[in-house]
Amino acid sequence: MEHLFALKYRGMSVMTVFMVLFFNAAESYGWHDRTHLAIAQAAGFERWYSAAAPDVVKSRDVFKDIEEKNHYFNNNAERGVTAEMVLGQAERFNKPEDEEGHLYGAIIGSVRDYKELKGSGKYADYPLVFCAHYVGDLSMPLHNTPYDKFNKERHTVNDGIVECNALNNIGFIQRSIYEINIESEGDLAAEIARIAETARKLGRKIRKENRNMSQAEAYTQIIHSASLFRAVLRYVGRNPC
Repeated sequence: MEHLFALKYRGMSVMTVFMVLFFNAAESYGWHDRTHLAIAQAAGFERWYSAAAPDVVKSRDVFKDIEEKNHYFNNNAERGVTAEMVLGQAERFNKPEDEEGHLYGAIIGSVRDYKELKGSGKYADYPLVFCAHYVGDLSMPLHNTPYDKFNKERHTVNDGIVECNALNNIGFIQRSIYEINIESEGDLAAEIARIAETARKLGRKIRKENRNMSQAEAYTQIIHSASLFRAVLRYVGRNPC
């Protein structure tokens, strides 16, 4: 494979990523693999088939401390998410010492990385692969709430709520995508905060009711992610397929 991940994207070749994905398919975090692929494909990302790769990167011990904090925000204080909070997290992107996580900042950081690489004339697709994954994680309720006993016990089950049928329902997701207009980083931060709040509130609801998400609730969430990622593609000048 000709192109390699930029250094901050762990220096792994695409072939390496997919070999690891093949042999470690059971190790999934966030929405499971096919759910991430469905979100990215429905959004019109031509590299949708790579959208699970960031979880593969995270599964390798050599990269885990750096990458895993980009996939969640535990929100231990249970604060409402704001655009200011999102932008504040951007400085924590790829910082392993941030125990609470910085998912929102990782979305901002990956978009910044894409624009920087594109602006310098370098190959820039891989930051968008990571962005597609982070935007998928954004809508998962238990990636936006404290990692408490409820979260630990129910996380894996809720990650896989629509895993068995997500790739069969791409048409439904596409038809359900709604318009999001992003013209600035501030707009992006506001949309990240809005979707994070839908996830956080659903997380609180299922915790209060001591249950897992329904499939209908899960699809509502992943439609938010697909809608946002399609808007991100347009924002950075990539026309969705």
